[in-house]
Amino acid sequence: MNVVFVVIVVCRLAYVEAGAEAQGCQYYLNSIINPGPVTHRTPNLPSLFLYGPMLDLEVVPERSLGNEQWEFALGMPLAQAIAILQKHCRIIRNVQVLYSEQTPLCHDLILNLTQDGIKLLFDACNQRLKVIEVYDLSKVKLKYCGVHFNSQAIAPTIEQIDQSFGATHPGVYNAAEQLFHLNFRGLSFSFQLDSWNEAPKYEPNFAHGLASLQIPHGATVKRMYIYTGNSLQDTKAPAMPLACFLGNVFAECVEVLRDGTGPLGLRLRLLTAGCGPGVMADAKVRVLERCIYFGDSCQDVLSTLGSPHKVFYKSEDKMKIHSPSPHKQVPSKCNDYFFNYFTLGVDILFDATTHLVKKFVLHTNFPGHYNFNIYHRCDFKIPLTNKKGGADSQTEAGTLTTYSKWDLIQEHIGHPMEKPVVLHRSSSANNSNPFGSTFCFGLQRMIFEVMQNNHIASVTLYGSHSRAAEAPAQ
Repeated sequence: MNVVFVVIVVCRLAYVEAGAEAQGCQYYLNSIINPGPVTHRTPNLPSLFLYGPMLDLEVVPERSLGNEQWEFALGMPLAQAIAILQKHCRIIRNVQVLYSEQTPLCHDLILNLTQDGIKLLFDACNQRLKVIEVYDLSKVKLKYCGVHFNSQAIAPTIEQIDQSFGATHPGVYNAAEQLFHLNFRGLSFSFQLDSWNEAPKYEPNFAHGLASLQIPHGATVKRMYIYTGNSLQDTKAPAMPLACFLGNVFAECVEVLRDGTGPLGLRLRLLTAGCGPGVMADAKVRVLERCIYFGDSCQDVLSTLGSPHKVFYKSEDKMKIHSPSPHKQVPSKCNDYFFNYFTLGVDILFDATTHLVKKFVLHTNFPGHYNFNIYHRCDFKIPLTNKKGGADSQTEAGTLTTYSKWDLIQEHIGHPMEKPVVLHRSSSANNSNPFGSTFCFGLQRMIFEVMQNNHIASVTLYGSHSRAAEAPAQ
């Protein structure tokens, strides 16, 4: 046969346009370079030579799928799952990220392990793992309690499933899909009707309904699902498991504190896994509430939130050209710097001279944005105000959240007076941004970065000069 050698190159997230039927886009975590078929003929080679060993994974109903090196656990954040795939890119290859480009909140975000026949379905809002689907059992070996029920030598028949997992309720038949679903708590198997040599004929009034039918002997599993609860249709992403905290602090929600003129600071509801000294059995999730304000010192923020994941020093201010003309001529002797809290989805900018907080940036982590998967989603709430009957009269105009769209925000607080600033990100001058430009609008001491699908990519909050000046005295 003609052998095609596939070279795997690990890249940041190379973009690929999906077909029209997908109604969205897909990323490739691994970029594949295919130089074409080799001109000479070679003997038949096993798939192990071309694609590597088959994954051998342990199934834990209502919890996880994995092995001794890694584990995809229900409730796991999207960023951690991608980190596992990137770390084991030599074994797990050809991974796609599938999402809806225009309606990203209406459809699950999916990591598709095409070589291994596995899909990881993440909740579109909280971006935690909701369902693990194995859609091609011929590409992976599966075991339960250390005993294989699916491998190259063991077919996943109904008899094998019954032997491995025990008795359960009768199968439920879906006529539209021509599938039988055999359900355990947190685990479902789907059997294909077309695979049976002697497909039985079912009548609508058979026995006590189709849910009472028994699956015929010899049927093999077409798909397997791992989820929480008793119903795949009603399942939700569980809370983050303790094993996923890894010493990090996560934000359950972030509330913007503000007065009539604009933002004052942030109130963060934080989650962390605290435990006794060296006793993992005593571990539990702790809930903390912390507040940080404009004008807080660097030491204040460190004592409140802990050390950042990264400190980034600004080399230049590309928005300086849009500031009032006197400030354009002021040379900067030192650089402002950011504290990047990736698991909170928050950046904090400090003034290089005073070392006081001057800006907050809240990230929504929508797919299709240049910074996707750098930050965890910040689930923020911003109370909006609208001027009525004069400059001194203000009324509440609702609450802006991570999931609000730009046209709805404008209905509440009005339209910007100035045209937007077009923001085009790229890793270098010679590289293009495949996701296109975003647009920045300024209102009420806030800058909204709007994506082309009308969703908010980030919100930048600015403090008043008076508070920053008063902070040292306070």
